[in-house]
Amino acid sequence: MTHHQPSRRRFLAGLGAAGTAALLSGCVTSGSSGKSSSGGAVTLQSNLSAPQAKAAMEDLVAAYGEKGAGEVRLNTVAAETFRTQLPTYLTSANPPDVYTWYPGSVADAYARKDLLLDLGEVWSSPELRGYSKALNTLCTAGSGRKVFVPTTYYWWGMFYRKSNFAKWGVSEPKSWDEFLDLCDTLKSKGITPIGLGAGGNTAWVASAWFDYLNIRVNGATYHRDLLAGRHRFDDPEVRRVFDRWREVLPYFDPDGTAVAFQDASTSMLNGRSAMMLIGTFFADAAPKDALDDIDFFRFPVIDPKVPLAEEAPTDGYFAGARTGRRDEVIDLMRFLGTAEAQEIYIKGSSGTVLPCHPDAKDAGTPLVLKGRKHIEEAAEITQFFNRDSSDALQPTADNALTRFIAEPKTISSILTTWQRDAEKIWNA
Repeated sequence: MTHHQPSRRRFLAGLGAAGTAALLSGCVTSGSSGKSSSGGAVTLQSNLSAPQAKAAMEDLVAAYGEKGAGEVRLNTVAAETFRTQLPTYLTSANPPDVYTWYPGSVADAYARKDLLLDLGEVWSSPELRGYSKALNTLCTAGSGRKVFVPTTYYWWGMFYRKSNFAKWGVSEPKSWDEFLDLCDTLKSKGITPIGLGAGGNTAWVASAWFDYLNIRVNGATYHRDLLAGRHRFDDPEVRRVFDRWREVLPYFDPDGTAVAFQDASTSMLNGRSAMMLIGTFFADAAPKDALDDIDFFRFPVIDPKVPLAEEAPTDGYFAGARTGRRDEVIDLMRFLGTAEAQEIYIKGSSGTVLPCHPDAKDAGTPLVLKGRKHIEEAAEITQFFNRDSSDALQPTADNALTRFIAEPKTISSILTTWQRDAEKIWNA
């Protein structure tokens, strides 16, 4: 799929969201005696396993069942297990029918292997006709087929607790130099300035730092071209990204690559660290009474001449081409694309995502209003490392970036190895 460069105006009315936490796995079945399903219940395989996100998915399945349209079995799998097992799910003899996942390059990679169901019939229905041109493009495979139904989007930022910043007498920085000064002040007070959470199964979190530094230093167009193989990871431009990262590296939690993002975000909420570059999905595991105290600021601008870009990933659903329940899947997908379904999900979760449907209402909280404005002010939108490249390329970033954090002086060999590993993926 071509790496499009949507402007803020083209992209807005839909991007996408919902989480990436890991926790329990479980099964919820909802349905009715209405429309019969020749192949039994539709299986909805979900990676939304953080407590509030999981509960919201259960509400969604229950609401669909109450309509009498058919039966859906929700199977919730820990997010990192889901990520590694997805290719197996899609190619198995008796696969799940519908999956939570990502549009764009990631979906197209599976579509090129004929693993995704053509959803053109869903997109021709009245409920999806109002979706933005940018979302249409994002959900269209290189073949021209629609393969994804987008439902929510969210944003990344430097998150913190307002009460902690007030207690420590610090405020949001507006520039890279102010950001470094903030880190210095916090460290002098005995506070770990930056949590990471790139340990265990969530090494991918480190990619957010690479993404943001690259779009701030080299711009979103260069970033997408790099991830598509049109530049090299050992180019001088990429070295400049790591030069900036080294400036802030002393302020990272020394256990940053030893703990998962769930633990790192808990440390931030508890005040053991001050802030964290993360997506709003972390809030689905946060205590409800902490939500009003959560705030964020924009990842600092480094070069004002570089067009402002932000990470605002889109989430939603695709379906396996091998499903034996095509009609039932199409019906469920139509429901998931409605404003009603997206509002049910937002109400049941932490409410920190934005709906893709132009008529759906968001939570309307101060945090969400600030997040929407944050995205609207961007000249360009990126998704995330694997979403702008492929799931297959993500492990090359995990290896390179966690090694850099541990051994920053070996950056030359790290980038040489990264380029070699990436070429194997691009040439596969």
